Amino acid sequence: MKKVYLLDAMALIYRAYFALQRSPRVTSYGLNTSAVMGFANTLYDIIKNENPTHIGVAFDSYAPTLRHESFEDYKANREAMPEDIATSIPYIKELISAFNIPILELEGYEADDIIGTLAKEAEKKGFTTYMVTPDKDFGQLVSENIFIYKPGYKGGKPEIMGVPEVCNKFGVKNPLQVIDMLGIMGDKSDNIPGIFGIGEVGAKKLLEQFDSVENLLNNTDKIASKSTREKVINGANDAVMSKQLATIILDVPIDFDEESLKLTEPNIPVLKEFLDKLEMRTFAKRVFTDLSLIASEKTTDDKDKDKVSAQSSNVQLDLFSEANIAEMESLYNNINNTNHEYVLINTEAETDKLVDLLSKSKQFCFDAETTSLDTAEAELVGIAFATEPYKAYYLNIPPNREYANKIVSKLKPVFENKNILKIGQNLKYDIAVLRNYNIKVAGIYFDTMIAHYIIEPESRHNMDSMALSYLNYQTINIESIIGKRGKNQKSMRDIAPEIVKDYACEDADITLRLKNVLSKEIDTDKMKNVFHNIEMPLVEVLENMENNGVRIDTDTLNDYSEVLGKQIDTIQDNIWNHAGTNFNISSPKQLGEVLFDKMKIISNPKRTKTKQYQTGEDVLVKLIDKHPIISEILEYRSLTKLKSTYVDSFPQLINPKTGLIHTSYNQAVTATGRLSSTNPNLQNIPIRTSEGKEIRRAFIPRSSEYTLLSADYSQIELRIIASISNDSNMINAFNSKQDIHAATAARIYKTNIEYVTSDMRRNAKSVNFGIIYGMSAFGLAEQLSIPRKEAAEIIDNYFLSFPKIKEYINNIIDFAKKNEYVETLLGRRRYIRDINSANAVVRGYAERNAINAPIQGTAADMIKIAMVDIYNELKKQNLKTLMTMQVHDELVFDVFIPELDTVKSIVKDKMESALKLNVPVVIDMNTGDNWLEAH
Repeated sequence: MKKVYLLDAMALIYRAYFALQRSPRVTSYGLNTSAVMGFANTLYDIIKNENPTHIGVAFDSYAPTLRHESFEDYKANREAMPEDIATSIPYIKELISAFNIPILELEGYEADDIIGTLAKEAEKKGFTTYMVTPDKDFGQLVSENIFIYKPGYKGGKPEIMGVPEVCNKFGVKNPLQVIDMLGIMGDKSDNIPGIFGIGEVGAKKLLEQFDSVENLLNNTDKIASKSTREKVINGANDAVMSKQLATIILDVPIDFDEESLKLTEPNIPVLKEFLDKLEMRTFAKRVFTDLSLIASEKTTDDKDKDKVSAQSSNVQLDLFSEANIAEMESLYNNINNTNHEYVLINTEAETDKLVDLLSKSKQFCFDAETTSLDTAEAELVGIAFATEPYKAYYLNIPPNREYANKIVSKLKPVFENKNILKIGQNLKYDIAVLRNYNIKVAGIYFDTMIAHYIIEPESRHNMDSMALSYLNYQTINIESIIGKRGKNQKSMRDIAPEIVKDYACEDADITLRLKNVLSKEIDTDKMKNVFHNIEMPLVEVLENMENNGVRIDTDTLNDYSEVLGKQIDTIQDNIWNHAGTNFNISSPKQLGEVLFDKMKIISNPKRTKTKQYQTGEDVLVKLIDKHPIISEILEYRSLTKLKSTYVDSFPQLINPKTGLIHTSYNQAVTATGRLSSTNPNLQNIPIRTSEGKEIRRAFIPRSSEYTLLSADYSQIELRIIASISNDSNMINAFNSKQDIHAATAARIYKTNIEYVTSDMRRNAKSVNFGIIYGMSAFGLAEQLSIPRKEAAEIIDNYFLSFPKIKEYINNIIDFAKKNEYVETLLGRRRYIRDINSANAVVRGYAERNAINAPIQGTAADMIKIAMVDIYNELKKQNLKTLMTMQVHDELVFDVFIPELDTVKSIVKDKMESALKLNVPVVIDMNTGDNWLEAH
């Protein structure tokens, strides 16, 4: 059976791009590959699952088409093509060419016309044709041998539409009437007008009676409804033109070249190079894994073919030639084609030899295999070690805990020897697990995850991705060992040690090899300083803080949960009373219908692409003056989130063994250098509202012998920008210990500081902090609810008052445009690769990041240095006080009460001296019986 698949390129590209708009795929060098990736997956799904014999991809012409000549406004209402899509098109064509698939395009014609012409020609030659598109216009082409193939959405099954499906969808008797339907109702997406005032329902009724536009216009006297009759008569010319515009051209001067459309094997080296360039590693792994299975099937004895066939799962076996398969097998290094020596250690005697080897090494890489990702619960299954590339050892640790402790204790001297340097990937996890076995790892030297974070902060830092990028090596897929996530996934404990050995040894070996590559990339004075003097010492500090944990008063949270519950019920009743009906306030659909259909808060509300009313916070805030229900809804959302995210969830996070909450600090996530945390996310606990502050009341000392100490950098980002810009006016304000916001207001409003009002200070405060984030006059006007002209005057006066800050902003943007990165005072980089974008929105966002990153990143560096210095001093003095939390510019301690004065002195000294600025660094410190009191 001859099957040809004709792809409507632009429709699929747009669909792919917007499907990933909320979580775009971006390369390490800043290229948005969402459209490329989405298109690639659609293309490969068809090749793999549908087994086409022939295939082609049609593109629209950039030149005006015949439709533009007959109707100047054809598609005139379409927004300009997003820059990321325009950038992606050449790459997508490169991908198609790598698959050896023909690109079909002809000046003056749209993809619809090319596909329509070829589909009808293919039908004459005995082909079954599938038009791959989400575009409804193609319905007019459907016949017994021509189908619409609409790709599945987010992993769903594709929708295939033949004659019955098209007729049912459009309510017509035959597919050709789709053109008449569009002629009457028009098509907003293409700016085809149709008959004004007649929509889809009306068009269906008219076609049911008259069959075609022409018959309708010849029999207007038979239209029963007077208003409809008038609309048809008045819109007759538009109907004829609209039908013409909607008609797909079937005589495009393009041949159906059966030979060139035949599906052949891809150009493997070119495809591999392309996928490497665009960092499409998951897609590459998918394609080349399928190729490996095909290779296996081609070389497997007949008795094993059924087994391999079941694994290959619908891969088209005739798609790739044996020559290309052989070439493909050498594209990536892997455990099967790389010489290596991986040794299983199973006995005490073998363990002793391993320990002897490690003790004589200057450094070693290690990787722990465990039963859980939760360090508090994880038990060791084994540990892999590598002291030189391509050679590793896997120490198998049996489940008997007493025997396991005996084996692991043999390693204690080498792990705790600070002169033997330790290398790993995400070392903090392995260190925490070894703590459970009474081992405190010393000599923490090189974490490949953190090294790559310093080099490329906005990329992925997992070992598999780095192995492909730096070593051209494809690692063993963990799911091939323990299965996919879900109830049937196995534990490492369930896998034979011989199988775990290869996986674990490969991890240690590859991590060591990555270290050797990354250490060269990080070998600049500034990067070395950030990596070796800030980030690597912080690993031990964070692991210690996580282990320390923090105590939560569950009674306080339970009581507060009841209070919030009653407040939420009251607000819910108020909202229902305003609306005059009971509805699910948390449902955006129901809320939109109540606000905009029933209550008609505004006349022309915004809708989403799915035609649902927009009810996000940004939309509702602008409507707050329209009706009291809006402020009630915002309050309801705030309190329900507070209750579910924090108050009710925190008690569930208490570790049953310790009775404490142990958050996880993420050191390689944020592009600015700041830490983030999960389970719970301490950084997002609300602090500006009184309701949010109450959550902090539940954080209490670990026992009656301790008190909480909070130490917070005061206005540190403003002090940093004063120092970086060297603005004398702002420096003088800080040096004279003035209220910086009042001092700013006095300069902006050209008055003495004693005459500054609270409103003036509030405005100045917004500008002070807004400038750090590149705030515009529009943003300030929105925030302060003042006219844009007034906001612009405030900003202009600000820059007149602090000219060096304006100079800093101009200089840092110029630097970013030239270098595509910015740096903190200590040399931490953030790449700003969109800074030269032609898209003003994208460029503006990049410029704001360029202004802010050096300031926020320097603040992050400061508190990290302070944390390391404080931790070391507490350890040096053998104090019982524990550092328990870090939240933005604040550190929290469980202070052993007799040590309070000593600890205060240490914290103040180390925080103030972490980084020398040319303004005073001020620390706000307080103690209390809970975090709220201490803050």
